[in-house]
Amino acid sequence: MSDLPNDIKISKVSESKISNVDFNKLDFGKIFTDHMFVCDYKDGAWQTPEIMPYQPLTIAPSARVFHYGQAVFEGMKAFKDEDDQIWLFRPEDNHDRINKSSHRMAIPEFPKDFFFEGLTQLLHLEKDWIQKGKGNSLYIRPFVIATEEAISASPASTYKFMIICSPAQSYYAGEVKVLFAEKFSRAADGGVGFAKAAGNYGAQFYPTSLAHAKGYQQIIWTDASTHEYLEEAGTMNIFFRVGDTLLTAPNNDRILDGITRKSLIQLAKDSNIKVEVRRVTVAEIKEAAKTGELKEIFGAGTAAVINPISGFEHAGDKFDLPKLDNSYATFFKEKLMNIQYNVSEDPHGWRYKV
Repeated sequence: MSDLPNDIKISKVSESKISNVDFNKLDFGKIFTDHMFVCDYKDGAWQTPEIMPYQPLTIAPSARVFHYGQAVFEGMKAFKDEDDQIWLFRPEDNHDRINKSSHRMAIPEFPKDFFFEGLTQLLHLEKDWIQKGKGNSLYIRPFVIATEEAISASPASTYKFMIICSPAQSYYAGEVKVLFAEKFSRAADGGVGFAKAAGNYGAQFYPTSLAHAKGYQQIIWTDASTHEYLEEAGTMNIFFRVGDTLLTAPNNDRILDGITRKSLIQLAKDSNIKVEVRRVTVAEIKEAAKTGELKEIFGAGTAAVINPISGFEHAGDKFDLPKLDNSYATFFKEKLMNIQYNVSEDPHGWRYKV
């Protein structure tokens, strides 16, 4: 076992594939950089980390991840400013959250020094993949999978922690309309909704495909018990603007503690915009839409940043939202991205220089 992060073993590619990439035509999450970070857990300890050329893995068919879903992940971005400096946004929160997710899934927590030193060295290697300009970024995917060869139903004794990177532009494009869930749920009390567990997302695909068939791009999930309370939107946290007040659901064991979400709450407070973090009912949002008080709905997350929603349907009732010249969604996205790209001041110390 290695105790020092500077023991990271680095093997570089002989030739980069970056010249084959059209950065003006990127499908989100389909192009990957030259290298990846890998660290194995065995004999009760994390071993010496490595950075190596991006390549397929060899894993036994009996690896527990395939049978019991022991897998968690994170989503992060690296940004490049006009002076070619590289920045991360609140990376300590990502490290804390992947360990919180791991703990819930009975996966060993990953050491902070390995995480930050490995990520820093990986980003230095891949610096040319981080394009300048707002909207351009390098999406970073840390994840952990159970690798022990055993199909008995219990936690694994071996794991693989990895970080892969993908150049990104915008995650969503065009108008997004959503269905308010009436039957399906994303998570339940006492479950793993607060964790970025792989199974949370796989379970969303079927109901989302039903929404697609009806002409909707996403689902706003409701609580599993009554389906009366609005909780998350697709893979994002959700905000509602009623009048000039911003509403969003509180964190609980069903809702992911979104880093973009809590940043927007703070930015709203900084801007003297009223924020209510409380349970939000389907009924009140429908009533606000009927009276014209519902001004905006938008999702917030690392990949999309902020994704405005133009309309919704629930129980056969359809509503279109007004087109605003000065929307909160546009205002917050600009403020957040100015911090991420080192354009404006960072009063809360969210930026992390690589």
